[in-house]
Amino acid sequence: MDVFTSVTLQLLEGFGETLKVFALTLVFSLPLGLVVCFGSMSRWKPLRALVRGFIWIIRGTPLMLQLMVIFYGPGLMFGMHSLPRFTAVIVAFSINYACYFAEIYRGGIESISQGQWEAGQVLGMNRGQIFFRVVLLQVAKRILPPMSNEIITLVKDTALARIIAVYEVTWAGESFIKSGLVWPLFYTGAFYLLFNGLLTILFSRLEKKLSYFRG
Repeated sequence: MDVFTSVTLQLLEGFGETLKVFALTLVFSLPLGLVVCFGSMSRWKPLRALVRGFIWIIRGTPLMLQLMVIFYGPGLMFGMHSLPRFTAVIVAFSINYACYFAEIYRGGIESISQGQWEAGQVLGMNRGQIFFRVVLLQVAKRILPPMSNEIITLVKDTALARIIAVYEVTWAGESFIKSGLVWPLFYTGAFYLLFNGLLTILFSRLEKKLSYFRG
């Protein structure tokens, strides 16, 4: 019983760090993704090409590689001090997920018929008013399923933080292998399953609340 209590306390400590990575990544990547989205849809071709090229690079390379480049790169390439480990994780995760969210945002915005934009203009609304008053809630309804998939993937990707020695729940579970205990790894999986289960229920309820937007 003492061993179980010790394992539980250590996993809870690691899971607390996992939650920090998860929450801070969403806080920064969700709005940043919208900015990147607008850049990828810009009417100015050089900006649009630059942003889409950046998205292509980020989505086409592993998050693990990006994490190592952001943490080790400044010191090895420019002789600068490396970012603190936890900060490097948040920067890498935020940039990576912002690019994925940007493509989801873009798909949602482009799925709204041009007729709705034109109808708003007829009513005397500018593009900003049309976007926030007419388009945004419809976009939210359409992008919620792919966004929920990415957010659930983020929960599991937090385990990559251990690559640069940031303590999180997977590292906590793995640390017991040295003591000859394997079951804490399965116990670690329960933390992910429970958290992802709660997120799934949350997103399911959000979809129902937005179900009055059809089409």
